[in-house]
Amino acid sequence: MPLPPIIGDEPAVVHPRPAQPLNNEDEGSIFTTLNLDAKEILVAVKVVMGGDGSDDDFGKRKIGDRCSGTMDFGSNSFDEVDDLSLFSGTNDGVDEVSEMKDESWEMVQKKGNQFVINDQPFYVNGFNTYWLMVFAADQSTRGKVSEVFKEASSAGLTVCRTWAFNDGQWRALQKSPSVYDEDVFKALDFVVSEARKYKIRLILSLVNNWDAYGGKPQYVKWGKAAGLNLTSDDDFFSHPTLRSYYKAHVKAKIHITHFTCICTLQTVLNRLNTVTNITYKDDPTIFAWELINEPRCTSDPSGDMLQSWIQEMAVYVKSMDPKHLVEIGTEGFYGPSTPNKVQINPNTYAQQVGTDFIRNHQVLGVDFASVHIYADSWISQSISDVHVTFTKSWMEAHIEDAERYLGMPVVFSEFGVSTKDPGYNSSFRDTLIETVYDTLLNSTKKGGSGGGSLLWQLFPQGTDYMDDGYAIVLSQSPSTSKIISLHSKRLAIFNSKCAWKCRWGCRKKNQFETSLDHDEL
Repeated sequence: MPLPPIIGDEPAVVHPRPAQPLNNEDEGSIFTTLNLDAKEILVAVKVVMGGDGSDDDFGKRKIGDRCSGTMDFGSNSFDEVDDLSLFSGTNDGVDEVSEMKDESWEMVQKKGNQFVINDQPFYVNGFNTYWLMVFAADQSTRGKVSEVFKEASSAGLTVCRTWAFNDGQWRALQKSPSVYDEDVFKALDFVVSEARKYKIRLILSLVNNWDAYGGKPQYVKWGKAAGLNLTSDDDFFSHPTLRSYYKAHVKAKIHITHFTCICTLQTVLNRLNTVTNITYKDDPTIFAWELINEPRCTSDPSGDMLQSWIQEMAVYVKSMDPKHLVEIGTEGFYGPSTPNKVQINPNTYAQQVGTDFIRNHQVLGVDFASVHIYADSWISQSISDVHVTFTKSWMEAHIEDAERYLGMPVVFSEFGVSTKDPGYNSSFRDTLIETVYDTLLNSTKKGGSGGGSLLWQLFPQGTDYMDDGYAIVLSQSPSTSKIISLHSKRLAIFNSKCAWKCRWGCRKKNQFETSLDHDEL
């Protein structure tokens, strides 16, 4: 990785994409491994069965209820919608669609294999911008946070994934285990408030697998400084003390960091956002919590070590915050539990990194699946049509498995192509993005598990020094911007569709019928 760029008078950390290319080749009850009390376990069980954690709601539900509610949208030829003039209004959102139903700012929930808001479908067209908290911590760069949200909203993007961690680094949120910088917490408050202002929901990642922004290597450093005998960064997943560090951080972050005094865990009870006056655990702006960005545990290719960690942390997070969705943050590699599927992986090394897509996502407390797509790192750096073919097949396999084996949505939470790749051109990037969007729409038309996608990554102007090669500046990329906006408009129709059942007299009826049959430009 090149020397880090400069923000102000301090170095920033560019997150490499991906951090490490893939260029090499009967369980017991989970509660036996969980360090949870009885109340935490009961709340978690209630929540993953589809309730809100209350006794009243729990008594009304059966285990089978959590996989019910699939919405079949029929067979309209939606892929032919391509006339932006069908939607009047400005670029500040999908005005015509939003008029069909005034959506209150409610929590995103999961119903069967789909996301819903107020029982309407919610398909995601979103983006990554990982550095928002760090930029918000400095008044000289804070404006870039607002700028990227404004541009994303104008393109109809509705979800942003970003880091809610910075461990032991410059401008660290967590300076040492359970010791936090209140000014950086206030910066995260600002990020959440700005997202809400522009009607963008956030997936907040809680720790990194890689050393950028601290990650699991920083936890191991803290452990060694405390006198622990640690030999590998993967000890993050197995050592009880490091697990306790993470759980204390999660508890501080999700459930009890919302108080403005961050002195000790005993005083950090329900952090109140200093900008919005809403506690994080009650804020619908937060779409989901991500356990860890791109977990890998190469020291245990069987996957048992990582599986144990996911089991403990997914239930723990749910016990702390039963209202929000939880996802793991995996890249989607198939592992030992599905030997018939490892050939879907981009190469043989992928099955040796300790992850196991289907097994990992069958864990209690995990609400939806996460998958990344980096053909230019996993297969070959040089641009070729093979990248597009792999992207389509990779997505189709995971959508099918999410439907058949998991009964949950899958979000392709990172995908992109680097401008630094040999043979790169903007036309290829547009083709790759269209491939992702078209594959998702094929699932959407059937009410399938393709829950959405998040571009890696969206930048405002003037942040080139943070670019890892994957950045997209919408104002400088008109063709790409048009593709993104069109996909947003398409999904907005589907996100309003279930309201049609009781609104066939609406003046929009003919407009939507026309748009669904419109010839492709």
